[in-house]
Amino acid sequence: MITAVAASMGRAATPAPRAQSSRLPRAVSRLRLVLRSSEAAVRSGRERWMGCFRPAPSPATAAAAVKEAMKGKRPEVEVEPARGGGEDVWSAGADAEVAQAGAFPEHLVIMVNGLVGSADDWKFAAEQFVRRMPDKVIVHRSKCNSATQTFDGVDLMGERLANEVLSVVEQRRGVKKISFVAHSLGGLVARYAIGRLYEPNSRSKSSGGRDDVEHLEGHIAGLEPMNFITFASPHLGSSGNKQQLPFLCGLPFLERRASETAHLIVGRTGKHLFLTDNDDGRRPLLLRMVDDSGDLQFRSALRSFKRRVAYANANFDHMVGWRTSSIRRQHELPKHRLLVRDEKYPHIVYVEKEVTDNNGTEAHADLYDPEEEMIRGLTQVPWERVDVSFQKSSQRLVAHNTIQVKSYWLNSDGADVINHMMDNFIV
Repeated sequence: MITAVAASMGRAATPAPRAQSSRLPRAVSRLRLVLRSSEAAVRSGRERWMGCFRPAPSPATAAAAVKEAMKGKRPEVEVEPARGGGEDVWSAGADAEVAQAGAFPEHLVIMVNGLVGSADDWKFAAEQFVRRMPDKVIVHRSKCNSATQTFDGVDLMGERLANEVLSVVEQRRGVKKISFVAHSLGGLVARYAIGRLYEPNSRSKSSGGRDDVEHLEGHIAGLEPMNFITFASPHLGSSGNKQQLPFLCGLPFLERRASETAHLIVGRTGKHLFLTDNDDGRRPLLLRMVDDSGDLQFRSALRSFKRRVAYANANFDHMVGWRTSSIRRQHELPKHRLLVRDEKYPHIVYVEKEVTDNNGTEAHADLYDPEEEMIRGLTQVPWERVDVSFQKSSQRLVAHNTIQVKSYWLNSDGADVINHMMDNFIV
C-alpha cells in the first residue's frame, strides 16, 4: 500500500517541472505588461506636471482644434423645446466650441409652417441647415401656429409668431442676425410678424453707399435682418382671380363660391386670403400689409432685410397659383420656352435676380385693382424670384408640399430646392 501511494505520488510529481516551465512565459509577459503600464503612467504624470508650465491655448486655437476634430464627420443635430414654444435645432458641435471658448452660432433662422401645418413640416430643411452650417446658424421651428390655429387669421397668427420670436431671442442672447423661411400661408404670417417686430434704426453710416444705408434702416427683434424667404406663399391672396387658387380651374362660379364660403372652412384666415375681411370698417388686411400702417411698418420691415426671395411653383401647385407666389402680373411670368433647367438643381427652372417695381405699373395705373395695388406695394422693395417645376417628377401632384420637402419620404424631389436656398443663403 505504501509502495502504491509512493508510486502515485511519484506519478503526480513527475509533470510539475513541465507545468512550471509552461507558466513561466506567461508570467514574464505579465511582468512586461505591468512594467510597460507603469512606465506609461509615469510618462503621463510627467506630461501633466510639465503641462502646468505650458501656456494655455488661445480661444481661436481651441476652436480650430474642435473644428479639426469634427472635420470629415457628419455633425450631430440637437433638438430642444424652446421657451415660449417651438423647437430649436442646432449642431452638437456648437456646444463643443462654446466649451472651448469658441463662438456660438450668431444667426437665428425662424421657420414658419403653412395652413394646417406644424413645426415638423420643416424638419428636413432645418437639419440640412444645421449640418451644412453647424457653426453659423441655429434654427427655430415655430410651433405657435399649428393645425386649426392656422384658421385664426393672419393677424392673430402674426402676433403669436412675433411673441414667440421675442421669447427665443431673449433665451438665445448670443444671436445677432435673424432670417425667416416660410411656407405657404406662413409667408403672410411672417410678413405680419416682422411688421410687429420692426424697430427703426436712427444710426446711419457717414461713409458708404446707398445699400449700406438701406441695410441699416432697422432691426427685427433687435437683430440684424438678413434673409426673408418664402415658398409657395399667396402674397397676393387667393381671391380666385385668374387661377390664384388653381384647383378651382379658373371657373368664375367656383371662385365666387369659394370667396363667399372660405371663412366657413378656414375661419378668419379665409376672409384674409379672399380679401373679404372688413374689421371695424378697415380695408382688407392684405392690402394694408403692403405698406407701413401706423405702428405696423410692413414695407420698412421687408426693406430692412438684405435679401427677399420668393420660391414659386410654376405648375402643379393646386393650392397657390404661380402669380401670387412669385408676386408677378400675368404678362410678367416667364414663358415656358424660356425656362432653362440647371443640372445642379434639376427642378429650378428660372431665376430672376432682384427686381423693383416692374414696368407694367404705368399701364395699370388708371385702373383700380386690389391685386395690382398689392403688386405695386410689394415690389417697392426688390425681390428675387425662383421658379420651380416638378413637371417630370412623380411627386408633381403634391408640388405644394414637395417644394419645402414637408415629408422626405413623400416629397424628396424638392431636396434640390432646399439646397438652392442654402447655397445662396447670406450668413
